[in-house]
Amino acid sequence: MSRGSELEGFCMDLLAELSKTLGLKYNVHLVKDNRYGVMDASSNWNGMIGEIIRGEADLAVAPLTLTAVREQHVDMTTPFMHTGIGFILRKDVASEESTLSLLAPFSTNMWIGILVAFLLTGLCIFLVGRISPSEWAEPDTEQHDFTLLHSFWYITGALTLQGAGPHPKGLSGRVVSAIWWLFALMLLACYFGNFNSMLHSNSKHGSIRSFEDLANQDVIDYGTIESGSTTFFFKSSKNPLFERIYHNMERKKSFVSNMEEGLRRAQEGNFAFIGEAVSLDLAVARYCKLVRSEEVIGMRGYAIAAPLGSSLVKNLTVAILMLSESGTLTFLRQKWWASSCLGADRAHTSEALQPHDLRGVFLLLGLGLGVGLLLALLELLSRARNQAKDGKKSCCSELTAELNRRFGSGGASAEHDSPDKSKA
Repeated sequence: MSRGSELEGFCMDLLAELSKTLGLKYNVHLVKDNRYGVMDASSNWNGMIGEIIRGEADLAVAPLTLTAVREQHVDMTTPFMHTGIGFILRKDVASEESTLSLLAPFSTNMWIGILVAFLLTGLCIFLVGRISPSEWAEPDTEQHDFTLLHSFWYITGALTLQGAGPHPKGLSGRVVSAIWWLFALMLLACYFGNFNSMLHSNSKHGSIRSFEDLANQDVIDYGTIESGSTTFFFKSSKNPLFERIYHNMERKKSFVSNMEEGLRRAQEGNFAFIGEAVSLDLAVARYCKLVRSEEVIGMRGYAIAAPLGSSLVKNLTVAILMLSESGTLTFLRQKWWASSCLGADRAHTSEALQPHDLRGVFLLLGLGLGVGLLLALLELLSRARNQAKDGKKSCCSELTAELNRRFGSGGASAEHDSPDKSKA
């Protein structure tokens, strides 16, 4: 990068640190053709590598990829940075609204937990309605209000904040209902809060995350720097996917002349620029509308180039290792790759809620269901005990008889007979 007439950036800081370590003095000039360096059909090199070979420069300090072909014509130091190949594109192009976006506020495990809680609560209300004498006083003559279907309908009404009668009359049923209402209220608050956050979020679920996703679509064009090391990687690759990507770029002539053109086209939309991940990360840190792919392929390193046989290479390699061991390279990386978009992204980033995020709510619901069932059993036990005293029978026999009436054939026949009795 340039600031007025001065150059600045990671490579300039690296050159300054190497100068301090080795006691070197240097003059910097930009390469004339604005290229890193590739060999043409007549075996002539252009770009930085060409200037090194022709003696027009002593060193090439840049994000210069260490390759076998370059190593044969120039000497290169140990890599001062490692990277791979990725791609960048606009965030609104990388993501698309899913038809299931209404489910996005909760994770899959969360929805499964809610379904289990719904089924257990419906079953619990059904059991409480059967067991509690306050809900079903006379199984032989009265109709049971809380059937299994009505129990689920009742708790479904609570989820919509509407309610569905009849409501429980006993303490046990009211405890279960109150706990479910509280659970539903907190669940809805978390859902709509997270849903609203996701609507205004800059981190959407990307539909194009990998090179396979990129190759399997025809809406977005993609390309890389023409005749660069990234182009050579795809051209020489034996991987069918990478071969298909190269043939598509060759067929559509979607190559770009330099990094600036690739970034410009990516910001305009409907274009994915393929390049080295480190350079792409720097662009993403500057341009908040861009996002880099999660997948990185073809790991390689950046090195400094010098003429064949140069005595500087050994000293530069040792100096780079010293800077790496002292943490200087890490400091420079953090300095220049610090994103100006971090604050905004962090303020608007929202992820699907997981079950452990609301474990307290689920524990409260489980506790409420357990207490409701226990109270229903105590109510039935109290009734059985009173009937045992009046009839001079054992409490266990009365409790067994009550359970048989409520869950046996007697209770079922009562539900079928009660409409006929009401008509009569």
